[in-house]
Amino acid sequence: MDEAVRRALAITPASPARDRTIDITTIGAKTGKARRIEIWFYRADGKIYLSGLPSRPSWYANILTNPRLTFHLKHGVRADLPATAIPITDDRERRRIFTHFVADLNQPHNPGRIAQPTSVEDWMAGSRLAEITFDD
Repeated sequence: MDEAVRRALAITPASPARDRTIDITTIGAKTGKARRIEIWFYRADGKIYLSGLPSRPSWYANILTNPRLTFHLKHGVRADLPATAIPITDDRERRRIFTHFVADLNQPHNPGRIAQPTSVEDWMAGSRLAEITFDD
């Protein structure tokens, strides 16, 4: 992986919202057509994840049908990275990962500009979660 791409993926709690914002292209679960959306990515324990506040996002339905996606970096470096999304459904694992996200989002500079405090329970109540693995 290119060093500039590696740096762009290495977000930290100090990273602003802009650095966390990407696009993904998935294949529609019902239509079979490419669907591109803007989304945040998260990092916990050196791994990359996609998630969001509780909702029923179409991107998640799409990856359940076809886990292949393109992860589009667009700030600082532009890159289209082929990847696979692995849904995380185990509650213990979800709680562990969401704990990282919530600690990051509840910091004083509030990178997400979300209502604070957010809680792990809020995220557990309906947020979807997927680990992203990039092709070699």
